[in-house]
This record gives sequence, C-alpha cells and structure tokens, in this order.
Amino acid sequence: MRTTLITLTAALLAAGSSAAFAASSVDLSVKGVITPSACTPGLSNGGLADIGKLSAKDLNVDQLTRLEELTLQLTVTCDGSTLMALESRDNRLGSEYDNRGNFGLGLINGTEKLGSMELELLSAVADGGPVKIIDSSDSGAHWIFNSWLMHGGLKSVTNTEIAAPTPVQLLTADLRILPLIAPTNTLTLTNEVPIDGSITMTVWYL
Repeated sequence: MRTTLITLTAALLAAGSSAAFAASSVDLSVKGVITPSACTPGLSNGGLADIGKLSAKDLNVDQLTRLEELTLQLTVTCDGSTLMALESRDNRLGSEYDNRGNFGLGLINGTEKLGSMELELLSAVADGGPVKIIDSSDSGAHWIFNSWLMHGGLKSVTNTEIAAPTPVQLLTADLRILPLIAPTNTLTLTNEVPIDGSITMTVWYL
C-alpha cells in the first residue's frame, strides 16, 4: 500500500546584536499515514433497540431489574481489506447505575441514575469466515480476547489464536444488548420517564 508521510520540524534560534549565542531548541515532528481504504459501520433497525413501555410496578424495588435482551446486527463494510477497530463511546456518560464500565440509560431529575446496559459482540464473521472478538483498553498497544464493550475501548477481530487484529473487508456480528433498571427505591417514578441510552461507535484505522 502506498503511504504518504508528512513531517514538520520547527527550531528556535537566537542571536545578539553583536555576537551569536547558542540557544535551547526543540523539534516538533508530525507524522501519519493516509489509507486508501474507508470503512463504514452500520446497525440494523437504524440503530434503535426499542425496549417498549414498562410498568414501574413490574420493576424490582431493592435490586436491579434485568430486562429482556435485545439484538441488533452490526456491519462494517470497507473498500478493501483493512486493519481497523471500533471504539464505543457512551453519550450518557455518568448515568450508569452500577459503575462497572457499562453504558448508562440516562438520568431522572438530573441526578437519579436510571440504569445501565451491557453490550456484547457475538457470532462475528469476517469475509465469510468466523472470527474472534478482541479488545484493547490502551488505544491498540495491547489486545486481549474479550467480547464485552466498554466506554472508550477498542474492539477488533482476529482469525488466528493470537490476540492481534487481522484485516477485514466485510464484518458482521450480533450486538447483544442487556438493559438493567436501577432499584425503584432509588428512582422518582411518579411520572413517565424515558429510557435514554445512547452510544456512538466509530471506526479507527490501525
């Protein structure tokens, strides 16, 4: 693959009116690679997982209520075989009830955490063959086998027994969504409240 590298170097020099003096200097380098491939992520049903309307009386008073799991299909389509990863960002950060690194379902009255949702990638297939889900929590420096999504983490796939990304052109996987509602004794449910989970999944090129 043809790559383009761009380097910028800056230095600071100083001179007196009658004599030149050695001065401290620092170099700045900017480097990168432009890839000819582009990848587009997508989710079935427009990315909407609809829990529907729940009655507060059907929820647990003093423990989490685990709702019926939902599944959407995730696809990542690339122009060519590409090393890539998906980053998941919680758009309701700070509203997760149990603080286990899952994703929040929004707040009631600005402070009451409505619940959380666990997200997992299953049954991944890349370019016609099964692949394993791998995870990095340090921007791709290290990878482990792990199918659970976490805020800010990277997810990629491999078709080997080594936890290192392999290039893909077409990736499909089931995104399993497990919503949990906080104990109702921690919530004000005198009026209807929206379940408001939201995440953004972004493709990163490795």
